[in-house]
Amino acid sequence: MSEPPASWCVLLPSIVVTGGTRGIGLGVARKLAMAGHQVIAVARSPGEAFGVAVEELRRGQQGSLHFKAADLADIGALPSLAKELRKEFGSFYGLVNNAGIGTSGLLANMRDSQIEQLVRLNILSPMTLTKYILRSMMAEGSGRIINMASVVAFTGYQGLVAYAASKAAILGFTRSLAREVGSLGITVNAVAPGFINTEMTEIMTGAQREQIMRRSALRRLAEVDDIANAVAFLLGDGGRNITGTVMTVDAGGTA
Repeated sequence: MSEPPASWCVLLPSIVVTGGTRGIGLGVARKLAMAGHQVIAVARSPGEAFGVAVEELRRGQQGSLHFKAADLADIGALPSLAKELRKEFGSFYGLVNNAGIGTSGLLANMRDSQIEQLVRLNILSPMTLTKYILRSMMAEGSGRIINMASVVAFTGYQGLVAYAASKAAILGFTRSLAREVGSLGITVNAVAPGFINTEMTEIMTGAQREQIMRRSALRRLAEVDDIANAVAFLLGDGGRNITGTVMTVDAGGTA
């Protein structure tokens, strides 16, 4: 294989995407890499779809997509993870806190361990990882942080009480952190997808999906690419003066 042109190697500083090896996370990571960024997908395992995306980018001589193995639920290991990422990939331009679990079930029937696991991965993990990556951004005097929320954070949804509560916490985290670090040149925003065609919506029956589509203004579900485009916008020039906000992408489901 011939060597890529020198210009291909001039990449923007790193963007970390947690849960970036499948679903929305992979869609976001792939989109950002195609735009020329150096993207690091952090997850427990890469998976086949991630390998395919890496190979596509390699053939297209676009940005770079890397994998970093980590258990994001291991809160005590996150400071070391941030340090390792900084040492291996350089300064951070962006952080996309996408990793999370959507455990469903009536609250009265959920096991305490399920609730604790959800809160750990959906709230404690992104807040803690952000804390340590933020320090590098503060030193650079710039950075973009995007937190993946959900429309159920402000609409509610039966059977998703714990999940909705965790995403509502992320909205408060986003708005407050935006005020805290704005003067340092760092933006903090959230993207709130509606129901998307991913593994997390496969548990829905056909009738449930049809009902959601009928209620949306556009009569359809949003796609992974729609979420990736929103993230790319907030990380690009168009998002330089946008902070502390929530971008809803749900085909008009909450219109």
